Amino acid sequence: MTSSTLAPPSPGQAAPAREGTAPRRTRVLTLPEARWAAAALVLFLVALPLQLTGASAWTWGPLYALTYAAGGWEPGWAGLEALREKTLDVDLLMVVAALGAAAIGQVMDGALLIVIFATSGALEALATARTADSVRGLLDLAPAAATRLTAAGEEETVAVEALAVGDLVLVRPGERVGADGRVLDGASDVDQATITGEPLPVAKETGDEVFAGTLNGTGALRVRVERDASDSVIARIVRMVEAASETKAPTQLFIEKVEQRYSLGMVAATLAVFLVPLAFGAALTGSLLRAMTFMIVASPCAVVLATMPPLLSAIANAGRHGVLVKSAVVMERLGETDAVALDKTGTLTEGTPRVTDIRPLAGAGPDEKELLTFAAAAERPSEHPLARAVVDAARDKGLALPAAEDFTSTPGVGVTATVDGHAISVGAPARLLTGAGDPRSARAMVVARELEDGGRTAVVVVVDGAPAGLLGIADRLRADAGATVSALTALVGSAPLLVTGDNPRAAARLAAEVGIDDVRAGLLPEHKVAAVLELEASGRKVLVVGDGVNDAPALAAAHTGVAMGRAGSDLALETADAVVVRDELRTVPAVVALSRRARRLVVQNLVIAGLFIAGLVAWDLIGTLPLPLGVAGHEGSTVIVGLNGLRLLRETAWQRAAE
Repeated sequence: MTSSTLAPPSPGQAAPAREGTAPRRTRVLTLPEARWAAAALVLFLVALPLQLTGASAWTWGPLYALTYAAGGWEPGWAGLEALREKTLDVDLLMVVAALGAAAIGQVMDGALLIVIFATSGALEALATARTADSVRGLLDLAPAAATRLTAAGEEETVAVEALAVGDLVLVRPGERVGADGRVLDGASDVDQATITGEPLPVAKETGDEVFAGTLNGTGALRVRVERDASDSVIARIVRMVEAASETKAPTQLFIEKVEQRYSLGMVAATLAVFLVPLAFGAALTGSLLRAMTFMIVASPCAVVLATMPPLLSAIANAGRHGVLVKSAVVMERLGETDAVALDKTGTLTEGTPRVTDIRPLAGAGPDEKELLTFAAAAERPSEHPLARAVVDAARDKGLALPAAEDFTSTPGVGVTATVDGHAISVGAPARLLTGAGDPRSARAMVVARELEDGGRTAVVVVVDGAPAGLLGIADRLRADAGATVSALTALVGSAPLLVTGDNPRAAARLAAEVGIDDVRAGLLPEHKVAAVLELEASGRKVLVVGDGVNDAPALAAAHTGVAMGRAGSDLALETADAVVVRDELRTVPAVVALSRRARRLVVQNLVIAGLFIAGLVAWDLIGTLPLPLGVAGHEGSTVIVGLNGLRLLRETAWQRAAE
């Protein structure tokens, strides 16, 4: 086999990947729904002040008419299409109610209703488009081209789609792996956080599996392709997200669950109120006026507003405290949660490795301060995440680091350098502790096993050929992780499930610290989805909290998905139903509790709205309800339920939820 080459691609070779390309995002105004909604809003905002200042109806009337046309034609047309399928939706009724309001002189009220519905449709279309953008952008994680080695040992650049099972590819330092396969030659550290979520690069050598889209470290690898590009792990993630997004049962707001019955009943009742008096000889004008009054007072506007203000107020309050909830439907779903699944890296932990232990060997010479100084000075030229953790630890302690000379780095082993005249080696104990029968090496191996059994990554520091001590490195638990787990347990009645791609020992250690008993470790994305679906198959409504590309399929498959925003991948942020913008994990149980308060207020408002509607309808049918009084009663109920829902805007509402 030919020797490894670390040379950069030759000038004739194609760029290896879609690296650095900006995510493709749909612009808001490219969506027709957004353009029509914007037009309706602008027309409404121009007409409203003209009407309020007493201008002639000939100035604001046409503007309102255009508002109706711009914002109402799409839901109206969709409603007519639904009628062809023998279904009746509330959107069509809202358009009819708006036109009815205009017919009896309530032009502004009808226009406002049209604007609200058009804006809601535009936001839904934008959310759908952005999710599709992120799913497509996931494919950019994999390089567009790979370096294939021919039977004669020559290199050729080919598209990754052209790679076949059995091909041999060369992965240079810093490149992304082009295909799922197995290492035949070479050693390197590979960052596979996009696939498994592990915070630290994984040492790869002959016989180890690598995944397309993962980032190679400082060594060169020769990889035998074992899967077609269409069957790679990254491609399967794309398919899982798309499938989950398409098949996830649509959750509707409470009032929409009775949409068909209410819609049909209202239409039938309005026609009856109009036609029955005519059949008994009543005047056309009087019957029409009574029917239009009935349509106004029986219209579901108050019921819709009874539902929306509490949910929208909860969304606004959550947003002020760093939680972006993407829709009222999501805010309602959050309160239904009765099971929680948490990712580990970047969710319960900070996602950044830190030095947790400094263990000098007794009688070896250097104390803790000197041991860390030697290690940090030797590691400072390295770009490895473990090296950065060691250097950061030294800087946090205010240590002055001497210059390192003769620095070398060996993938999978560690680094060597000369520091203050001492030969320093820092790296993996299994590679650097090779002295058979050496008591200090034996003691170092015992300490290394202790650190690794505790879920730490052990790093040995060798000074002048003899082990001087070890460092323990681990991803640090978030300060609020334990309190968050306790709060979620209290809310849903059972402890969360931990689902992670990290190794079982690290996962078990962390779970024990925060009080989680059910741990699923070493999971690929499809295994996380399976764990979520297993819970949902038992009738649970699962909330998944994660941050990485590997979490996106589970976020999409769950009843509700929440992404950690600061370090979250684009796909996770777009796939999730809510985003913790400030990365404060403790806000997750708070927003669930706030959602439950909003749901209780929705029920209160529906009772209030229902009583008003029932009373006004009875008055209109039994007696003669004056139209102005009917409109006043209808609008009054809307104001009451609206103000009741706005109570969740207060700071005390969030404080109570957080408690």
